Formats: sequence, structure tokens, C-alpha cells
Amino acid sequence: MFQGFSPATIDFMWGIRFNNDRSWFEPRKEEYKTCFEIPMKELCRECYEEYSAHHKDLELVSRVSRIYRDARRLFGRGPYKDHLWFTVSQPAEDWSARATFWFELTPEEYSFGLGYWMARAATMAKLRARLDRDPKSFEKMVRKIQKDPELELTGESFKKPRPAPSKLLESWYNSKNGFSVGRTRSHDELLFSPELKDEILKTWEELTPLYRYLSTLDGDPDPREERMSQS
Repeated sequence: MFQGFSPATIDFMWGIRFNNDRSWFEPRKEEYKTCFEIPMKELCRECYEEYSAHHKDLELVSRVSRIYRDARRLFGRGPYKDHLWFTVSQPAEDWSARATFWFELTPEEYSFGLGYWMARAATMAKLRARLDRDPKSFEKMVRKIQKDPELELTGESFKKPRPAPSKLLESWYNSKNGFSVGRTRSHDELLFSPELKDEILKTWEELTPLYRYLSTLDGDPDPREERMSQS
């Protein structure tokens, strides 16, 4: 059962940040498992089981990141990550291109919410086309999200903004590679408490209408192909 992370978790992440090599990590592997890997997996399992029990129709799966970086993509960095995350979403080989619920813990902070790692250009084109056709339903969701001042929309935007259907939708409409909506907090007492799970689930429930909306975009026609056929 998840009982919260600990100060040792934070100390370990900072240790990796400044000593990212095998000679430092290997003697501390059991410490990593005890203070970092095991509680992260427990938190993931409990969040996944409780959330999916309330949304069985979504047929969700969970994933927990590994501390080992891909050796093919180190780019001068050490072999270990100084942060871990987990996700809950519908199964797909290209899950990182689809909307997913997440939790992430880094040496400086923790965050959780809903978003894309790297949405496909086609996905974002479909979203913009749907907003053009029917901005009102999405505006309703956005207004509900904005009532929670801690929920923040983040993501890379086009350098040259495109005209959105309304002022309210400008940031969403001009997201280039996807976006995230979530909470980011400095380490606090909640992080070290089992109540962290409840706070994550509460936020995921708040964002569920948005997840259901985004998860249906795959069924929309690609407006770029339609424009090409008309040209």
C-alpha cells in the first residue's frame, strides 16, 4: 500500500542528478528500489485500479518509467534518469502521441494531470478542425477547467498564432505539438502522505471530460487530406 514518498526519495534524486554514473548507482540500487521505485509502482497501481474501476469502458492500461535511459539516446547525459513518472491511458503502441493521465516526480517538484508527450500533427489538425466546427462544447470544458486556478495549460505554441474560433480557445487552438493540463507543486507534506493518491485521482476525474473528448479525435477525418483532395 502506498504510504507516501519520503525525504530519502528526494535525496536519492539529487544524488543521481550530481552523480549520474554506474559507480554511484550500483551500491545504492536497493536504496533506489526501496525509496523510489517501489512507492512509485504502488502509487501507480492504486491510482490505476481505482480510476479504471470507475471508468471500465475506457479499458485503460498503466505504465511506469524505468530509471535507465535508452543507451542509444544519451546525448552526453548519464545512464540514469533523475526523475520517474507513470501514465494511465488507453492501450496503444504510440501511446506517447495520445492523450494520457500522468504523475511525475523530479528533484525540484511533482506534477500530475492530463496531456500529450508529443501529439501527431494530424491529431492537432483534427482538434483545430473540430474546434472550428463546434467551439461551444470545448469552451464549456475550458470554462470548468479555468474555475480551478491551480490547473495550468502548458505546451509549445505556434510562433505565428492562427486565428482561433474565440479568445477563450486561442491557447488550445495554437498548441503545436500537444499540450498538458495539470498541477505542478514544490515538494510538500502531501507528497509524503498516502493522501497524494486521492489528490491525483480528484484531478484526473476533473479532467475526464477532456480526456474523453481528446480520445475520440482519431475517428475524425484528417482535414489536411480533405484540403489536398479539393485543391
